[in-house]
Amino acid sequence: MSQFTNPAPVNKAALTEGFSWPEGNKSALFTSFDVDAESVWLGMDPKNEDRLVTLSYGGYEARVGVPKILELLARHEVPATFFITGWTVDAYPALCEAILADGHEIGHHGYMHYRPEPGNIELMAEEIDRGLEAMRRRLGITPVGYRAPGGEGYSDFLDLMHQRGLRYSSSWRDDILPYRHVVNGRSGMVEIPVNFSYDDWLYGITHRSASRALFGREAVLSIWKDEFDQTHEWGGVTTTVLHPQVSGRPMRFKILNDFLSHVRAHDDVWLATGKDICTHFEAFEAAKERGGTTS
Repeated sequence: MSQFTNPAPVNKAALTEGFSWPEGNKSALFTSFDVDAESVWLGMDPKNEDRLVTLSYGGYEARVGVPKILELLARHEVPATFFITGWTVDAYPALCEAILADGHEIGHHGYMHYRPEPGNIELMAEEIDRGLEAMRRRLGITPVGYRAPGGEGYSDFLDLMHQRGLRYSSSWRDDILPYRHVVNGRSGMVEIPVNFSYDDWLYGITHRSASRALFGREAVLSIWKDEFDQTHEWGGVTTTVLHPQVSGRPMRFKILNDFLSHVRAHDDVWLATGKDICTHFEAFEAAKERGGTTS
């Protein structure tokens, strides 16, 4: 059915009503990173395999970005989710082991960072399966969450992920609370929506293939703080989409440090991983079915 001739809401999920965060917290912070390393550049253009300076953008993550971010998270005592491509897991297993050793969650981010686009379901099935296999083989884990490279998706792909056992997605931009997808008339994955204002790629990286002006500290920090403050007042989840090859750079690192300090000044924010939020939402759904509440 065409949206051009039969207009209807794209998202069929019910609004999340009567929901609350654990332990009386007013809002939640979902600190999450997309760890692409060189795969984002390889997936963007196969010719980049021989463009070594271009690939070095991604190589920064393992050499500097992720280690510095792990130090920062430990200092602020903030748990995080790292959505990692299977290519990165294969190329940098020790880096991924360090993320797990610090108690953080690893989520699925494809294998070669290919964007889910309508009509490429066979390619995306391979992306999901190769990523799952790499994580089992290299790290001994099976991720429960997924973030779409390029922030895209379609109904058949949501079905595919659900069939593979993934419990939550964090890609859509249409809410401030978690909700349950309805796909092709059936119950699907939990969605932990993203706030696009926290996509540091928009502010902090430039390349000849996508030249853009860089934003300074004051501009970015004011956006992040204002978005958080209002989301907190509304009782939502602040979901970040940060990239260590961006926010692991010296000045960008300081922005993230100052932002986390701002959030940590509040004593009623739940600091959670995607898996934590998904599990809490699932418990909320179960309690609602029983006619009770969860907190």
